[in-house]
Amino acid sequence: MGLQSKFLTFNTNIYITRQSEEYKNAREKDDSITEDIRKKFRENGYPVQEDFIQGSLATNTAIKEKGKDFDIDRAIVINENDAPTDPTIPKKVVLEILENRGFKNAKIKKPCVTADYKNEDLHIDIPIYSKSESGYYKLAVGKKNSDENNREWSDSDPKGLIDWINAKDSSGIYETQKLQQFKRLTRYIKRWRNIKFHEDTCRKVFSIGLTVMLKEKFQSSINDEGLENDLEALKNTIDQILDQSNYFLYQNDSQWKVKVDLPVSPYRDIFSGSSIDTGTQLKNKLSTLRNNLKKVIDESDESKQCDLLREIFGEDFPESTKNNSKNEAAKVVFPSAGSVGTSQGA
Repeated sequence: MGLQSKFLTFNTNIYITRQSEEYKNAREKDDSITEDIRKKFRENGYPVQEDFIQGSLATNTAIKEKGKDFDIDRAIVINENDAPTDPTIPKKVVLEILENRGFKNAKIKKPCVTADYKNEDLHIDIPIYSKSESGYYKLAVGKKNSDENNREWSDSDPKGLIDWINAKDSSGIYETQKLQQFKRLTRYIKRWRNIKFHEDTCRKVFSIGLTVMLKEKFQSSINDEGLENDLEALKNTIDQILDQSNYFLYQNDSQWKVKVDLPVSPYRDIFSGSSIDTGTQLKNKLSTLRNNLKKVIDESDESKQCDLLREIFGEDFPESTKNNSKNEAAKVVFPSAGSVGTSQGA
């Protein structure tokens, strides 16, 4: 497997799911908060019809970071016929619940209610939807004090977005492997972003924006025997993002605006309102990433390749053990004639 095994180890090092042990406390808090919301909404006359996880945990593209908050992205859905005309009313109820439970910086943003837990590494986003009898969703849009001109129940398709990201390639060839490779690449790029961008800009390079770009321009690398090459897939996908898309709109003086549309309703620009600086930094850093991946591909020494990749992705990308493996193999195979070495899965 060579370098590919290092990528797979890197993926294991950064991958987190809702079932992961590290996420246990966040999962319990999420379940408890959801139950409180259900109780309060029922008392207020608009009972919760369903709730579901959104975001990277729903698409299995979440990553863990040392010293970073665990995210909860829990959608709450009420019946359209029960929904208050003012969409901020149920959002204010959720805000009160979070404040009473010890969250700090709890606030109502236009798309959701958001907060950080005081004593835990936990960040929560709770969007509220209404759902029609036909199954169409509308998102409660509006801030705490928005007037009637700045709040609405807006068309949305949260489950459609999850399904779109989770959809397999339709070619019929290595469909599952291709999907898994795309999701690994998405985790790699999220880690790269978290390392290479200043914290203020990092927050503005939205995960969903990166995910959509990678999904739309994904170039799989799986040979006829089913062997994967994540390095090649990542390099080729970045090539497509930079050279074969309209994600970056030239402004002036080598500056760029980033524009990525949602693939489902309401088809809005994910980076609407983002600054030219954000778009310029993202394009320039992706160009640097491409050049650095090319250096890795051109390098024949695995140890040096790993060093380069650790500069790109950080210390969770494993160091090379190739030289050590050779030395160990020499100790086992050569001391006596007829000795047979067996693979230990390295």
